[in-house]
Amino acid sequence: MIFKIKSIQLLLSGLVLSLFLFIGLMGFEQKFVLAEISSGAQTIPLEITTPDLKTDVTDFLTAIPSGYYTVSSIDALKKALANPQTLLIDVREKSEYQSGHIPSAINIPLRKLSQNLDQIPRDRPVILSCSTGYRSAMGVMTLHLLGYENVKGFPPSFMGWKNAGEAIAKS
Repeated sequence: MIFKIKSIQLLLSGLVLSLFLFIGLMGFEQKFVLAEISSGAQTIPLEITTPDLKTDVTDFLTAIPSGYYTVSSIDALKKALANPQTLLIDVREKSEYQSGHIPSAINIPLRKLSQNLDQIPRDRPVILSCSTGYRSAMGVMTLHLLGYENVKGFPPSFMGWKNAGEAIAKS
């Protein structure tokens, strides 16, 4: 039931965003608040003035607090994984994961992320990894859109881990 409500909310958000973009293309000069990101005591509204959408989006993105979505180093990942509550998810395809992955990572390919939400806790830290950071970033954004507040990406990803000479697990 909660998933259906979230799906409806996501659909409505998409429709509202499409409407705002359409209005923007027609040249109206109105300001809309589309979304907010909360990080501790800081709330960042996404305000879009339709004539200068690019500037407003840039302002929004640069206002995101440093480290809000990422675990930026191998040492930081090791520290996070020292907490047994932290779940590391490798979002690469199954064959990539099987050829080598960061120890303790489970595999949920990016394309199947939304079909496996039952494996992704909302009440524990979750870190996503892939080959180079691209897919994990898409996964972080996807899960944030689905209401997950506890998800971060590991941009160095598997290649950074491997290039640093860290242990590799194989399945």
